[in-house]
Amino acid sequence: MSTAKKEYKRITVKSLVDMKKHGEKISMLTAYDYSMAKIVDAAKVDVILVGDSASNVMAGHETTLPITLDQMIYHASSVIRAVHRALVVVDLPFGSYQSDPKEALRSAIRIMKESGAHAVKLEGGAEIKESVKRILAAGIPVMGHLGLTPQSIYKFGTYTVRAKEEEEAAQLMEDAKLLEKLGCFGLVLEKIPAELTKTVSESLTIPTIGIGGGKYADGQVLVVHDLLGMTHEFNPRFLRRYMNLYEEMGKAISNYVDDVKRLDFPNDDEQY
Repeated sequence: MSTAKKEYKRITVKSLVDMKKHGEKISMLTAYDYSMAKIVDAAKVDVILVGDSASNVMAGHETTLPITLDQMIYHASSVIRAVHRALVVVDLPFGSYQSDPKEALRSAIRIMKESGAHAVKLEGGAEIKESVKRILAAGIPVMGHLGLTPQSIYKFGTYTVRAKEEEEAAQLMEDAKLLEKLGCFGLVLEKIPAELTKTVSESLTIPTIGIGGGKYADGQVLVVHDLLGMTHEFNPRFLRRYMNLYEEMGKAISNYVDDVKRLDFPNDDEQY
């Protein structure tokens, strides 16, 4: 299998399938605003996820459940204006697709029309089958999400690793194959055993994106604020921090406050 990297001027859903076929790993990060998305896109991240994790990271909620469709559209619109290369995928928020396929389609259409996004992501398997079918039938690309599904946190009661037991692992595999058959272009696998990720990834022609799913996924995703160390209280095993911006930003702001207090800012060269 070749690992040669092709240069993509613009990432599409087809690009991701091609990457899997040629053995090139897929990079995916979250972004929720224009400035961050501009940096992420310029770094040639393949997929930008406007995640409902904005509920936690941007708004300070304990879970992803409170964020609304209007708020997701706002974040997605901000990201789209910054992006020139990456594929932008937007989470459908809790309550906008689970119970009514018609409502799911309306929600997906609003995201695509009002934000200009390229695709949507839904959590779940067989239980959201009709919603996925309805959205795909309208020509909207869909990414699936299995394993730990944060919108169902009150059902699970914990953020622990999912599908460790044989029955749940078998159900996840069945759901993965179903989502591929329905026409999903990719699948996020969150916090499941690495060997299960390997089995699922090798069984599908569509790419898998892991978060806490180990090295065998076709790509990886992290929350950009976690990667940069802007958050400091969240320390799962799967998270690698590439910077410690929480500390660095704190120092910079403290230095600014000190300079203002001692009349050092602005100096003669910093005024008109």
